[in-house]
Amino acid sequence: MRAWFWTLVVFVAAVGLALVLREHSGNVLIVAQPWRIELSLTLAVLLALALFVILYIALRVLAWIGGGPERFRSWRSLRSQKRDHELLESGWINVLEGRYPEAEKDLAKLLGRTKSSSRKVLAGLASARASHHMGEFNRRDEALKLAQDSASDDPRLREAAATVAAEMYLDQNRPQDALVLLQPLQDASSRYFHATRLLLRAYRQLRNHDRVYELTRLLSRRGVLEKTEAIQLIETATAARLHTGGAEGFKAIWSDLKADERVLPDIALAAAEIQTQQGNIDEASKILEAAIAVRLEARLLNAYSQCPPEHVARRLSKAEVWLKTHPDDSALLAALGNLCLTGQLWGQGEHYLLRSMKLRSDMRIHALLGNLYDRLGRPDDAMKHWRLASGVAGVLPVLPASRALPAADTRGDPTLIDVERLPAQAHVLRDLHAPLAASAADFVSDDTPASASSPARPAAPASAADASSPSGGASELDEYFDSAPIPGVDLSQTSDRPQRGSGHH
Repeated sequence: MRAWFWTLVVFVAAVGLALVLREHSGNVLIVAQPWRIELSLTLAVLLALALFVILYIALRVLAWIGGGPERFRSWRSLRSQKRDHELLESGWINVLEGRYPEAEKDLAKLLGRTKSSSRKVLAGLASARASHHMGEFNRRDEALKLAQDSASDDPRLREAAATVAAEMYLDQNRPQDALVLLQPLQDASSRYFHATRLLLRAYRQLRNHDRVYELTRLLSRRGVLEKTEAIQLIETATAARLHTGGAEGFKAIWSDLKADERVLPDIALAAAEIQTQQGNIDEASKILEAAIAVRLEARLLNAYSQCPPEHVARRLSKAEVWLKTHPDDSALLAALGNLCLTGQLWGQGEHYLLRSMKLRSDMRIHALLGNLYDRLGRPDDAMKHWRLASGVAGVLPVLPASRALPAADTRGDPTLIDVERLPAQAHVLRDLHAPLAASAADFVSDDTPASASSPARPAAPASAADASSPSGGASELDEYFDSAPIPGVDLSQTSDRPQRGSGHH
């Protein structure tokens, strides 16, 4: 459209010029001794225009010829930039796709040929990331140093190099090195949110809970962190701050929390523990009750059930109110049972614990039932639940009984409970005497009478070989402890006892 417009303008100008020249039929006289040139006005104008066009074209041609070297250098620079961009693009795509060896090849070519500092920084950071993912940390550090040296004049490139290096240091669990790079960025601009997130990550690795709390607050106010993540970080950091601050720093930390943060489980547990240690049982009860009202969690209920006997009535009445809305909560029933045991309400405690056990066979519930039955003088029931509790905690290896020596009766020892259930018809040998240890078989106390040194044992008929032995008691003990042969040992070659049938008497 534009070409047609200018063509029309040229034609209009030509027609107008022709009409003007037609009305002016004068002559142009050019006197240059010894020549005298006379031309019509129309011809003179046309010749002037033609001369202008010829001179313009000639000058443009001369300028084009004179600018050849510069134009050639520009063409080479453009071609080099195009190749650099292609290598940089290919390298970054390979990094993003996880093809790290191919990325390193392309980026190494680019670093070896490019003269642009910005492309060197970008290529160095991409190469460092590829080496980092491959675990080549020495090559990564070399690439990072090259990128930082190339970015010395550009503040944006320096910030990019520092941020990438800090992120990789955090992946390697080097928070101190990351802090050195990130702290200047945070001080320069509090709105540099990515650097702030990396700072939060570094302080989490350092377990600096005060700074984690502050940065989480900052990022949460700016809408950078999701609400769920912010609540989790505040809960963990505040609970750790409460444990560290103790009773001295409790008031300052607690007053800084919002109402919905005070009922978080970890925070409520830490605060209740501090109040309990200070003897403020009522204050601890209020803290736990507020948290349980929001979330009926087993840890909160367990802590709520631990209290002195004089506070059982209040907590028990409160827990029974919760039971009306949560009748099938096993943890709540267990907490009620524990409170009843503390208040010595045996029947009611057994009722709650049995209801809880029907919902979930928990180790703690079995242990509480074992303690309850032990206090009620029902050792068999107590032993049963202690055995079940130990079975839930972890199955212990059961050694096979020895055929030569009978196993000791350990049913009365609560520390040696068989985790396997005994069948109803299992028979335990009660009348067998537990043997002495082999290392003390020949020990006879001088202070103990001979009649009391060993319990009565059923008499056995003496054999001919036993009658010929010099000492009947020694022979009996020797006979008892040598009755089980040692596997793989020929006793005929090693024993110093008289061999039977050898003729030695």
